[in-house]
Amino acid sequence: MKTRLIFVRHAEAEGNFNRVFHGWYDSRVTEKGHKQAKAVAERLADLPIDIIYSSSLTRTLQTAQYIADVKKLPIIRTDKMKEINGGDWEDVAWEVLPQKYPNENYTWENEPHMHQMPNGENMEEFYNRLMKEVMNIINQNKGKSICIVTHGTAIRAMLCRFYGKSLKYMKNVLWHDNTSVTIVDYNDENDEFQVVLEGGIEHLGEELSTIQNQEWWQNYMESRQKNN
Repeated sequence: MKTRLIFVRHAEAEGNFNRVFHGWYDSRVTEKGHKQAKAVAERLADLPIDIIYSSSLTRTLQTAQYIADVKKLPIIRTDKMKEINGGDWEDVAWEVLPQKYPNENYTWENEPHMHQMPNGENMEEFYNRLMKEVMNIINQNKGKSICIVTHGTAIRAMLCRFYGKSLKYMKNVLWHDNTSVTIVDYNDENDEFQVVLEGGIEHLGEELSTIQNQEWWQNYMESRQKNN
C-alpha cells in the first residue's frame, strides 16, 4: 500500500528574515511569509490531502492554517516534528555563531551528521525523533495523502532516509526555501520511500522567495559549485 507524504516547510518567519537561529524559539511568520503561505495553499488546493499535521511551533501552525482553510481540514499538532533544539544557539544571529561557537559551526556547515547543539539536541537524536514520528503518522494513516508542515533542517535530515542514505548524506542535501514542497511516497510492502518532488517552489517566483534574495544563499551556492 502506498502512503503519500507532502512536506511543506513553514513560511518565512522572523528568524529567516533577520538571519537569527530559531530552532525551538517560537517566532512568527512575516508579512511576506503570509503571502508565501497563501501561495502554497493555493498550489495544494487541487492536490489530494486527507489529513494535515504540523509542528507545534507558531510559524508552522500559521503556515498550516492557510492549507487547512483551503482543504477544510483540522490541524493535528505534534511536538515531535519541531525543528532541532538549538540550545545555546537559540535566538543568536547567524553571523555571531562562527566566532562564538567555531567547532559547532564547523560541523553544522560541513559535517551536519556529527553536529551537537550546545545544551541542545544532536543531529542523530533529532533525526531519530523525526523518523519515529513520521512512521507513527504513516501507520495511523495507511494509504492516505498526508500533509506535514515542518522545518528546514528537519526536511534535510529526513531526505537522507527517503533517499535510502545514511545521515552522512545530509551535507549533500540543499536548503529549501520557505513553503517549499517535498513529496514522498512510502510503500509498506518493501518499507521503501520514493522522492517524487524535492523542494518545489514554483508557487513563489522570485518576488516571494526568501533565500534567493539573501546574500548567504548566493554565497552558499557559489561554495557548493566550487566544491563540486
